[in-house]
Amino acid sequence: MAWYDESVFYHIYPLGLTGAPAQNDYGEVVHRLPKLLPWIDHIKEIGCNAIYIGPLFESVGHGYETTDYRTLDRRLGDNDDLKEFVRTCHEKGVRVIFDGVFNHTGRDFFAFKDLQKNRENSQYKDWYCNVNFGGNNEYNDGFSYDNWGGYNLLAKLNLWNPEVKNYHLETVKFWVDEFDIDGIRLDVAYCLNRDFMKRLRYETDQMKQEFFLVGEMLHGDYTQLVNPELLDSVTNYECYKGLYSSFNTHNMHEIGYSLNRQFGPEEWTLYKGLPLYNFVDNHDVERIASQLEDKEHLPLIYAMEFAMPGVPGVYYGSEWGMEGKKEQGSDDSLRPRIHKEDLVENELTNYIAQLAKVRAGSPALKYGDYLQLAIAPDVLVFQRKTNEDRIIFAMNCGDGEFTAHFDAQAGCGIDLITGDSVDFGGGLTIQGKTAMIIRTEEVSLP
Repeated sequence: MAWYDESVFYHIYPLGLTGAPAQNDYGEVVHRLPKLLPWIDHIKEIGCNAIYIGPLFESVGHGYETTDYRTLDRRLGDNDDLKEFVRTCHEKGVRVIFDGVFNHTGRDFFAFKDLQKNRENSQYKDWYCNVNFGGNNEYNDGFSYDNWGGYNLLAKLNLWNPEVKNYHLETVKFWVDEFDIDGIRLDVAYCLNRDFMKRLRYETDQMKQEFFLVGEMLHGDYTQLVNPELLDSVTNYECYKGLYSSFNTHNMHEIGYSLNRQFGPEEWTLYKGLPLYNFVDNHDVERIASQLEDKEHLPLIYAMEFAMPGVPGVYYGSEWGMEGKKEQGSDDSLRPRIHKEDLVENELTNYIAQLAKVRAGSPALKYGDYLQLAIAPDVLVFQRKTNEDRIIFAMNCGDGEFTAHFDAQAGCGIDLITGDSVDFGGGLTIQGKTAMIIRTEEVSLP
């Protein structure tokens, strides 16, 4: 198994967390990234051993309109700051993956600036998709071009062009050589052509063993991107939606259906053994404490995330139950400045730390197969099992206790969250608004 199968990720949006200005004036370098160094101990304390951080590189505003792929955004500091951050993480046993924004650039990127200046004579006119010198746009460039999401500040690169492809691959090699990164999260991977991703897979395999490639994917068949020739993982948006929706509607059949569809025992299920990246919130969606209608469900949803198949992630600040909603189409409130010294561990942070500890000590939770054992509107019980370890996850989001009846294949067990003994005789009684991660005893394995 690879290192990422053993990981719990901590997701950082650095421009927000460090309180960087919303717009880059391309002025003096301000060394904000070192503010994140004290966070590394906190990240380890809650059980995370890998960091997904980004976007990092010079850009105009939110970070995804890249100006320079090989220079840390001056609002965060310089490349030496980034080297020190990754070095310190590695020293403390924490892996680091960067956000890779390869689908598009900002309008201040050197190739686009040359296109603006030299038009038809630009050596970079084929670096972008569908450049039309008979068109125009809101910036009055005197030409039009493809973009991402309808935003002309995000000019779509032509990844079929060998020069563009080679430029990105040289950038990735620079990141590995200069910063010693352990992987890349590919922004809008669903937009990237597979020829580029195939080449990226091959090249990164030569650069570093077990280099982790995880793609942003919102929908569709994940195996189109997760396979030996392309990516190791993608963002599991199907279960993200199923998780919060199941709690809000008191309908565990929704997330139960997704988990069965993805990981169930039948031959036709889709993603057995794939380390999909699980999350309950991130920098693009409302924080889970705002999504959930009942705040008492917060620990339960994290318990399910850590117990289900895949690699769990925690978005910075959400371990304290921080809220954040999209406001007037803006993501700013989802990506706030946080002063670490103003926050202390609370029940939720301690609970997440315990979940991470339980997962770290359980082969079944990291690698085991998935089998649903019982389900009701407020209840989901499933099994994770390897040859040497068997875990039963049981969760009741309702107010009253519920007794689930299923073949436990054991007389008793221990709840790894609380340390309490569990008796399966007469069924498993699950108290209201409680999650249990039970290691069974007297196991009868086939």
